[in-house]
Amino acid sequence: METEKEKSNTGGINGLTKEDMSELLIDSLNASERLFVYLSKDNNFLFSDSVENLTGYTNDEINGLDGNYFGMIYNADLRKVKDYLLNAARDNSLNEFTVEYRIEKKDGNLIWVRDSIKIIRDKAGRIEYVIGLVEDVNEYKEKENELIETVNKVKELSASKDKLISIVSHDLRAPFSSLLGFSEILLNEEDLPEAERREYLEYINEAAQTQLQLVNYLLDWSRLQTGKMKIEPRRLDVKNVINNCVSVLTGAAIRKNIEITVNVEDGLYINADDRLINQAVTNLLSNAIKFSHADKKIYVKANRFKEKMIEIMIKDEGTGIEEKNQHKIFKIEEKYSQTGTSGEKGTGLGLALVKEIIEKHNGTIWFYSKENEGSEFHFTIPEANNLVMVITGNLPSAVFSEVIPRTLKDFDTIYSENGYEAMNIIKEKIPSLIILNHHLQLLTGAQLVETLKNKDSLKNIPVIVYSENMNDSVKEKYLKFGINNFLNFPIDKNELAEMLTVSVNL
Repeated sequence: METEKEKSNTGGINGLTKEDMSELLIDSLNASERLFVYLSKDNNFLFSDSVENLTGYTNDEINGLDGNYFGMIYNADLRKVKDYLLNAARDNSLNEFTVEYRIEKKDGNLIWVRDSIKIIRDKAGRIEYVIGLVEDVNEYKEKENELIETVNKVKELSASKDKLISIVSHDLRAPFSSLLGFSEILLNEEDLPEAERREYLEYINEAAQTQLQLVNYLLDWSRLQTGKMKIEPRRLDVKNVINNCVSVLTGAAIRKNIEITVNVEDGLYINADDRLINQAVTNLLSNAIKFSHADKKIYVKANRFKEKMIEIMIKDEGTGIEEKNQHKIFKIEEKYSQTGTSGEKGTGLGLALVKEIIEKHNGTIWFYSKENEGSEFHFTIPEANNLVMVITGNLPSAVFSEVIPRTLKDFDTIYSENGYEAMNIIKEKIPSLIILNHHLQLLTGAQLVETLKNKDSLKNIPVIVYSENMNDSVKEKYLKFGINNFLNFPIDKNELAEMLTVSVNL
């Protein structure tokens, strides 16, 4: 018959009884979800019941793993843990230490733990037992890693700014010796030939413009970095943005006989700061012209990239960028610059500013380039919400609030009572469609339409006109502006829905 002593030995490790174990494993920890205790002798492990709360494994399941408890330790950290234990085996004075490592839970997720280990030795100094208190420190480690990442970014930014200051200081100072030299010659040499005098003046003018552009780029980049430049996004027509930028650079393109082909579908709107996005597009177009040889082509394209994002692409057939220098072009601290095909100078900071502008708009910029074959730059900008403006005058708007949401599900609707109020709103929010009452106070419907058609950024907005007396004389006022969508009031709901669909090309 089995004795009480034999019963108590059942389930022990190398002669340790369950009672011995319970003294070492601290029963009060069994309900904890954040920590557990283990006891190991000759790599045989016994765990407090709370191990399952933290890891998902029971005591028996862990001992069934390949390597038992060591099989649960993340492989990249396993060597570190074993080295600690190996050092303890070699050094009799090492009896307590703490090590942090990752364990893989039963569900496959990794968590960081802190293992506070105590070594129990026999009289000869040999390790008899290893007791570990394992605590979940995953949240702490995540915050620690975030802090380390932040510190590293700050250090990197500080180093970049130091390097930038060094580069910029040189670039701002270097031209002045030549500028001062040429200006002194012009001041002191009264008999200087006219051709030579003009050559010196042209150099001074060109150098001054380059330095001014460098200073402007630096100021804009700095303001964007520090948040001192306020970004004021509004709804912009992509086609108008690109056409305006092309127009500004038409002279530079003509001088090199470069053809710029623009392919932008109608109805693309972005939510962007007008001045900044024009600056970004103009810079990319200017670079394309600068690094293109005479008689080449530049292609500009815009389309929907993915949901709620518009992609703009500018491609040239120019000199391209050497592969070894491609990693530098968006880094302001690298200040990589090339001379254009006609000797055009650059600051080396333009693309860094473009990247900052795009990212401040929550967009992304990337490029492809091959030396002597050309470059193509792509960037994305958030798409503006579609907007319907209803200018009601003194007629009720209930029919619009019912039909528009049902017919144009992804459109927002804004209401205005008169033309002046509408024009003030349009300055900030360009609508996809305008519905207006012909009989408006102060500014009539026809006068409002004439104002719209005289502005390039607004002239392509489709307009629906409604009136209580929609006769030929009323229609004539709008037909000359290309508007032929008319509704009689009271408005038929089905007719309105059909006209909405046609007007926005659904």
